[in-house]
Amino acid sequence: MRLNISHVTQYDYEGPVTDSVNEIRLTPSTNDRQSCYQQAIWIEPNASLFSYEDYFGNRVHSFSVNSPHRRLTIRTQMTVVTKNALSPEKQAALLNGKPAREAWSWLETEEAANRFAEFLLPTGYADITDGVQSFADSICDKEGLDMSVLGWLTQLSSSIRQQFTYDPEATTVKTKASDMIDAKRGVCQDFAHLMIACCRAHQIPARYVSGYHFVGDLQGGTADFEQASHAWVEAYVPTLGWCSFDPTNEAPVGERYVKLGHGRDYKDIVPVKGVYRGNGGQTLQVTVDVRKFDE
Repeated sequence: MRLNISHVTQYDYEGPVTDSVNEIRLTPSTNDRQSCYQQAIWIEPNASLFSYEDYFGNRVHSFSVNSPHRRLTIRTQMTVVTKNALSPEKQAALLNGKPAREAWSWLETEEAANRFAEFLLPTGYADITDGVQSFADSICDKEGLDMSVLGWLTQLSSSIRQQFTYDPEATTVKTKASDMIDAKRGVCQDFAHLMIACCRAHQIPARYVSGYHFVGDLQGGTADFEQASHAWVEAYVPTLGWCSFDPTNEAPVGERYVKLGHGRDYKDIVPVKGVYRGNGGQTLQVTVDVRKFDE
């Protein structure tokens, strides 16, 4: 699928601000499931961009606006070509009938702990409380049922989707996984953090993914404004590697998903963040437009 994505972030300040220092993570990664063929970035007021890769391999652009200004606008335009991920049947074929206990046993080894340390430890958003541990343990008896790691992850994603209600008014950008246990509702960011925390509670490396999910044409149109920005999870499955799961939507992560980057939790992959010198408040407006090119 060929997608054109426009992302506009605009800050309006109550008074003039100066020395605004920012970094943005809005460049789609290129991997075996997607390729970014073109991207343009505009900053108003005009500013020079500096690019680098962060610790997790995400492309970061940084810039500074030193002169007084009352509005900051960041516009990105990109073209991304995506393809579907492996089907459950192909994933099963790659596992080649290996006993489930072998994979679970490897995840408990020192080799796995050293290799994936940053994706196994609890974080501020993906905290592992007694409530989170209890929910993770309730998914199923993986030992008694001899369930594979992939099967357990699929069941975990489905359970979150079934037991928690999607509600944009229920949580904030600061909501943690443990808060979700009590609220029983939230948005994609919250669902992802809860799944990550549950994975880590069972020694499965898991990371937070930020990106876009195109559903506009499924809703009777060609553009997608309100639901385009999205978050999901990548968890490590022995033999298969990093596999994608969306605890918010039932459809598998495939050609309708565009990955921007990943980190331990939301804090590592905030799309736009910065500091400035000045007094007064600010208002933020974000507009995302995803369109599918006609084949």
